[in-house]
Amino acid sequence: MKLLVQRVQQAAVEVLGNNIASIQSGLLVFVGFEQTDNEQLIDKALNKLFNYRVFADDLGKMNLNVQQARGEILLVSQFTLVANTQKGMRPSFSEGATPEQGLTLFNSMVEKAKATAIVPVTSGQYAADMQISLINDGPVTFFFDIH
Repeated sequence: MKLLVQRVQQAAVEVLGNNIASIQSGLLVFVGFEQTDNEQLIDKALNKLFNYRVFADDLGKMNLNVQQARGEILLVSQFTLVANTQKGMRPSFSEGATPEQGLTLFNSMVEKAKATAIVPVTSGQYAADMQISLINDGPVTFFFDIH
């Protein structure tokens, strides 16, 4: 599982011109699933996401996690994160989860995040053509490869 995490001042997801999800200050999280991903990796990823310290404390140091900072979380599925770009001029998605597996994993991740986070959690729409708007904060961006 791969996560691209961006600290944002705000972010929103549109599908067919309709705003389906938005957050103010918090984390925009793009999630890519691989064939070998499972529920245990979702738990590991959420633990990392909830506890990773990327927000400034009173001294300006990155010492607060999203929950301590009272931020929000927006989860967005993005299968292109798992692309193999090492050879040729076209990405390979052979190690990515099947659409059915990805949907199951993404729905599970969203449900678990909403059930365990102490901050608001919302999500994009799996496999939709989404338009994402955001205002990066920093910019602060991290890439997690969860195994």
